[in-house]
This record gives sequence, structure tokens and C-alpha cells, in this order.
Amino acid sequence: MSNPASAPRAAATDDHTPASGRAVVIGAGAAGLLAAAALHTYADVIVVERDVLPAGPEPRKGLPQARHAHPLWSGGARAVEELLPGVTAAWLAAGARRVPLPTGLVTLSARGWLRRWPETEFMISCSRDLLDSVLREQVARTERVTVLDGTELLGLLGDASRVSGVRVRTSDGTERVLEADLVVDASGRGSRSTAWLDALGVPQAPMEEIDSGLAFASRVFLAPAGTGDFPVVSVQPDPARPEPARSAIVVPLEGERWLVTLSGTRGGQPTASAEEFELFARGVRHPVVGELIAHARPLTDVVLTRSTINRRHHFEKVRDWPEGFVALGDSVATYNPVYGHGMSVAAQGAVALRGQVAEYGISAPGLARRAQRAVALPVAVAWELATGTDIRYPEAIGEQPGVARKLFGRYMARLTRTAAGSPPVARALLSVITLSAPLTALVRPEMLLAVLRGPRRPPLTEPPLTADERAVVFSAPEPAVTPTAG
Repeated sequence: MSNPASAPRAAATDDHTPASGRAVVIGAGAAGLLAAAALHTYADVIVVERDVLPAGPEPRKGLPQARHAHPLWSGGARAVEELLPGVTAAWLAAGARRVPLPTGLVTLSARGWLRRWPETEFMISCSRDLLDSVLREQVARTERVTVLDGTELLGLLGDASRVSGVRVRTSDGTERVLEADLVVDASGRGSRSTAWLDALGVPQAPMEEIDSGLAFASRVFLAPAGTGDFPVVSVQPDPARPEPARSAIVVPLEGERWLVTLSGTRGGQPTASAEEFELFARGVRHPVVGELIAHARPLTDVVLTRSTINRRHHFEKVRDWPEGFVALGDSVATYNPVYGHGMSVAAQGAVALRGQVAEYGISAPGLARRAQRAVALPVAVAWELATGTDIRYPEAIGEQPGVARKLFGRYMARLTRTAAGSPPVARALLSVITLSAPLTALVRPEMLLAVLRGPRRPPLTEPPLTADERAVVFSAPEPAVTPTAG
């Protein structure tokens, strides 16, 4: 494969001659790169990307949400490692941290502080720019993959029964046709799949939306000296309270930095004001995040994002789904970013796609529909976790839960409280949150019994920071340095 940032435009000179085993992937973000990794064994893969990709860990225009916290949960990290062996080591070598969970986590859940028991899961913590950069480097070493950046997708080829390729326009204005056995839409939140398919006469897929009115504000800080192994610190909202949901999280970035992301629903949203940032952090359910950043030097201005609607396209329910087309990642569903599930779902979806192609072949009849159904499975877990909570916040917009979902919500509230004082329940809850286990792991007989009994230990009244962690931060003087925009 050529360098993703400078892929040769002549990589597919036989544009009008369909080759056996060709796939086109729309988008070179995380989902697109993982789709390419999933397909390269079975086809020549061309990745079409509108942006001109940076050569290293730099921001790119088409990914504004990258300025906010982007943890990669263990369920997703394992899926990426399966597709690109060695990628975890490459992330760590580039400066990412592997944070053990719950050992390296100080979190106030909706029902109390979670104890820092021995590791059962983990997360990869770094900037989104670094994460994607390493993915690009790994995919660049993969045979049979070419990335065409600076290339705009104009539409799909084919009809309602089969998608046979794409029309694109390169940076010099040249229009081209790329025929393919399979087209994968991994273009993200801005996907135009529904419009493209509608133009071909494909029936509309059912769609769900849950809008909690959430806004995000993020800022990068220089971490205090000696905090290289400092835990992730998170204060979550309590959906049972009749008030806007506000949260705050500190995650470590490469370069001895902290990324602090604040969020709030309607009536309690953060602003882009640097002066109000720490005040907001102190005003959530516990002031620990505000207290921490008071001892850290800000390196950037505040970045604010308001587009956080949970939206899911049920492509798997379209009866006459066209051959040759699969949607993946955020093109299928987007979630409230506070849960950090987007990349993990995309990775598991790419693994599911690879499994279907390996079993049936890239051009087999019915492959696209089978793959779309397989992709929907990890989507469903993340969707339930996100929307089951978001719909409960004041002024949330969307279909209200029925009796069954309300009962499950009450059960989850008790389970979360039990997890604060029960290692087995905490282990099961983390396995689901990290997308390492299905939702059914929370309703197994032994779990039902444990939740019925309740927590075995009294609740913690303060953040479970160690004495050394408190000393290294709270003994440092508060900085009085003017931040540098970036």
C-alpha cells in the first residue's frame, strides 16, 4: 500500500474494467481503515477519502469531534488487534497509555464511587489524532490497499438490486468511476448513505433518534509533574435526578497532557468560555475534576460541540437490501460520545464483516445483507447502553421507553449501585460497558442473585485516590500561566 497521505491517483487505471475481488471503502477514518484491514485478504481495496490526510498525528478537517475524549475500550481494542496484529504495541510505543480497569479508574457512577479492584478490562487512552495516525501507518503496510485522499465521492453506481461501484472526483477536478464487488460506507457521522441509496430506489431504512440535548466542551492541559500513571477520573450524572445531566472526565494523552471533557444536557450545557471551564467542572456531582485542573496548566482554548444526537439507521431491516453495499461504524449509528463506544463498535463491525466475507466470498449472493445484519449486533449493545440512559434526562427528545425498558432501567440502577460494593458485579458491568460481553451477561442467574442481595460493602464517600496521587497533584501550586491557543 502507498502512503495514505500521498496515495497515487493512478492506482486504479482500469476504472471501467471490474476486477475479481475489488472493494471500495468510503472514508479513511478509523472505521474505513479497519474495513480495509478486514477486506484486504479477499480483495484489492481502494479507500476513498475526501480530506487530504496528514502524514502524522495531526488534526484533520473531517473529524471535528476528535478534540473530545476518545477512549478505546478493551472490547474494541481486541477487535482492532485481531484485524491489525501488533497495533496495540504500536499505540503504546507512540505514547498512548493502556489503562487497567477498574484499577486505573476513579469514577463516580450514577450510584456511587466504583472501587479500584484488580484489572478485569482496560482502555487505550491517547489523542484521536495519534490513534488514527498509527492506524494509517499499520494499514499502509498492508498489501492490496490503496488510499485515494483528496477525493470526493459523488454517488453510487448500480440500481436498487445491486451497488456496483462509485463515482468520484479527484482534487484536480477529474471525475472517475471505480467499479467494485463490494462498497463499504465508513464515512462517519456525515454519511450520505440514505440519500445515495434513495437515488438508486432502495427502500428507506427505519431510523431512531434520541436527543438528550447534550453539549461537549474540551480543553487540553499540561499534567502536573509526576502524574504519568495518574488514573482516569470521571464524574458521571445521575439520570434519576430531575436536573440536567452534567459530567466531567480527565483522560491522559501522550506528551504528559490531560484532556478534560465536560458535558451537559439542556439547561446545563457547558460553554466555550475558558473562564467558566473550571467552574463548570467543580459544579458537577463532585468537584474533583475541577480541583485537579486547578493544578494543571491549560494548553489550548475550549472546544465546544453540540451535535451529539443518538441516531441509528436500521439497514439490517431493509428487506430488499442491495447486493454489493454495506454500511459500517458511524454510518450506521452515532451515539452520545460520553460513552466512548463509537470506535469500538466500528472495530467489532469490521471483524463481523470480515467473518461474513471469509465464509461466503466478497461477491456471493446475499453477502451484503448477511454482513449488514452481523454489523448490527455490536451496534445494538452500544445503542441500548446509550439511549437507555439518555432518554431519561429532562427534556430529552425521542420515543419514551415502554414498560419493559423502564423495568430494565430500574434493574440497571440497582446493578450499578451493587457494582460499587461487589467485585463480581463490577466485573460484569465493566465487561459490558467495554463491549467485551453482551448485555445478557448482566442478567445471568448469578448476577440476578447478586443484584438482589445488593452491595456487600458500604459506599465510598470520597474519590478513591491514593495518598500518593493526592500528594502529587494537590501539593502542586496552582499555575498562573496564560493558555496558548491550539
